[in-house]
Amino acid sequence: MHGLVNRSLQSFLRDTYGRDLWEAVAEDAGVGPDGFEALLSYDDRVTDAVIDAAAGRLCKPRAALLEDLGSYLAGREGLRRLLRFSGVDYVDFLQSLDELPERVHLAVPELEMPELSLKRIGGGRFTLLCRSPHAGFSAVFAGILRAMADDYGALVLIDCEAEDGAGGTIRIELLDAQFASGRRFDLARPGLGGGGR
Repeated sequence: MHGLVNRSLQSFLRDTYGRDLWEAVAEDAGVGPDGFEALLSYDDRVTDAVIDAAAGRLCKPRAALLEDLGSYLAGREGLRRLLRFSGVDYVDFLQSLDELPERVHLAVPELEMPELSLKRIGGGRFTLLCRSPHAGFSAVFAGILRAMADDYGALVLIDCEAEDGAGGTIRIELLDAQFASGRRFDLARPGLGGGGR
């Protein structure tokens, strides 16, 4: 697994649950307390060991933990900006998900992303197929989808089905595209341009 994935998992656990929890999980998983380097690659078993150790320590199902990770990641400004560039509303965002792996690949060529395929069923209902040999990506994407619904101010029901060996399916039902005011988003990065006005 790419070190960026592992480093993100480490940051999520430390930022959300504290350094003591991270250090206990790292010890359980056989990882040093300093954790992962973002530019290195690690055996998938190490990543799985960290996820399992964290789920055990937190008494949380693995899928719930990974969904929380997805919500956390979507709140990080760099990824949030990448996702918000996908469209002006939640439907635009959903319809651009097929292109997301290519956009991520431009930024981090070595990072393996799952294959994403959105199907519109009608009546505000969609399915997102998330295909990857690595277990857990569909749960992470379910968390991202929930967080982005909040970001856009949309009211959405999301159901992540259990994964098979090739990935999983996420069912999305858009109940109200303008349920609440979404978070502010500007194309220009805050603090840049505009002469400080």
